[in-house]
Amino acid sequence: MHKAAVRLISLAAAGAAAAMTAAPAAGAAPVTAAEAAPATASAADPFYSYTGSTPLYSFAPGTVLASRTLQYHMLGLPTPVRAIQLLYRTTDAQGRPAANVTTVVRSPSGDGTKAVSYQSFYDSLDPEDGPSRAIAGDVTLGGLIPNVEALVLVPLLTQGYDLVIPDTEGQRADFAAGPEYGTNTLDSIRAATRSAETGLGSATAFGLVGYSGGAIATNWAAALAPGYAPDVNRRLVGFAQGGLLVDPAHNLRYVDGSLSWSGVIPMAVIGVSRSYDIDLKQYLSGYGLEVYEELEQGSIVDALGRYPGLTWKKMAKPEYADPNSIPAFVEAMNRINLGSAPTPTVPGYITQGDAGVLEGTFADPPGIGTGDGVMVAGDVRALARQYCATGNPAIRYSQFELLSHTGVPVAWAPLALGWLNDRFAGRTAPSDCGRIPAGNSLAPEKPTPSS
Repeated sequence: MHKAAVRLISLAAAGAAAAMTAAPAAGAAPVTAAEAAPATASAADPFYSYTGSTPLYSFAPGTVLASRTLQYHMLGLPTPVRAIQLLYRTTDAQGRPAANVTTVVRSPSGDGTKAVSYQSFYDSLDPEDGPSRAIAGDVTLGGLIPNVEALVLVPLLTQGYDLVIPDTEGQRADFAAGPEYGTNTLDSIRAATRSAETGLGSATAFGLVGYSGGAIATNWAAALAPGYAPDVNRRLVGFAQGGLLVDPAHNLRYVDGSLSWSGVIPMAVIGVSRSYDIDLKQYLSGYGLEVYEELEQGSIVDALGRYPGLTWKKMAKPEYADPNSIPAFVEAMNRINLGSAPTPTVPGYITQGDAGVLEGTFADPPGIGTGDGVMVAGDVRALARQYCATGNPAIRYSQFELLSHTGVPVAWAPLALGWLNDRFAGRTAPSDCGRIPAGNSLAPEKPTPSS
């Protein structure tokens, strides 16, 4: 990332730290010396690994395996805010039992009846960048994002919402594996309500909130909840998201050659490889392998703007110039296409930008169109329309024609909070069904012969 962008993130993080430290109203009671856990979550931190003698598959999803209480850190500095971290059983992208970590932060004015599951947009291939590690005191370049997000979390805490903040990508950092993001999020809510330490329980109502990578987790959680976690679905009041990845195959074509966002291409290749145990290195060119190795433990902070003009063709061997010529890759991409996932049964607020040219993405591929620089507007419209047509009329949709991916959150955050307040208050959810413009086909991709 450009040095100027890193400086801006650092300044924003410093502002968030000041807000968390200066205002006791922004968190729960201070941590006592007896409660405090070790200050940081280092790579060797045993808390992140389940080492019990009982096999993980023996536990129900959402079972709490371990817990600790510590101080909420900003840029490695402790604040007066107390955080409870839980190691819990969940399910990975391939349906296997896994252990993951979530963080619960109590509001000083909350009564345990309402909570927000906030899904971070930390977008990383390095487990060390997860929000729980940033909260525990680790400072990494990719971990700057969870630090900055405190600016979003403070208003929620001051309005009486308890917070649940899962490591949505799991402990392997399975970037872009939407179904795993969803199960990690749902089981995080289960764990938070099963722990006596959090003050949350079966009577707690939840809202789902997330932007960008956090939107992936938010939408997949809402979509999977009726089937995977009906007990959680009954407590959801709605989901609010912006900047959503819907059909990854479309996004790869959209960012192809982008000045800023083309680094998402190798991140997606690595994430899919890792999540579904597919060896995609065999299809890459020498240059593609170099980029793969550079980003294998990288984050979006490392990739953004680092590979201007990068294309799939530059990454792949000549005979695989079309990504659809790799059947295993096509199969994996189809598995993370939200267009093939179930329809959520709770109200949704979906927001999307469409001024990607402001961030150096000038593409307008046939059948895909434009977007916010990284996310495709036509895909998001199509998904919202699909929800309306398949039994969920409580869908609110907003498209900001003049805002790009990094610009939308400024407008989205207060609107999302207002929409969420109304859902918790029991007001009828607004609907834009019948007024959402047409979008793209979200049909699964089909393999093509290699050249």
